[in-house]
Amino acid sequence: MPIKNIVTGQRVTKEKLQRAKELRREMTPAEKLLWHEVRAKKLGVRFRRQQVIAGFIVDFYCHKAALVIEVDGDIHDLQKEEDERREKALTEMGLRIVRFGNDEVMRELSAVVGKIISRLRES
Repeated sequence: MPIKNIVTGQRVTKEKLQRAKELRREMTPAEKLLWHEVRAKKLGVRFRRQQVIAGFIVDFYCHKAALVIEVDGDIHDLQKEEDERREKALTEMGLRIVRFGNDEVMRELSAVVGKIISRLRES
């Protein structure tokens, strides 16, 4: 029986799984702040953090709403092509992606949570 709320049928390398575990332990301050707001079904659905999907590690994932939340730091300015490739692959799987900058999460948390709630209602 498949496990609920996890993308099933995918192969995940040990290295990718280990990297996802490291990212969970070493979350950025913005990721920690947002995780506090979305964890434990606080928004009515379950989110997973640092979830491996199609070989990519996404920051937060809600299976029920097919929603990926990415919290982008400065590094994303240097990897726009990689982000576009990721986004295209995830969108083709039927997932919706919403991106927030670290600064946006840190300074406008309630607005960020409001946008996430709006996206959840669209599903």
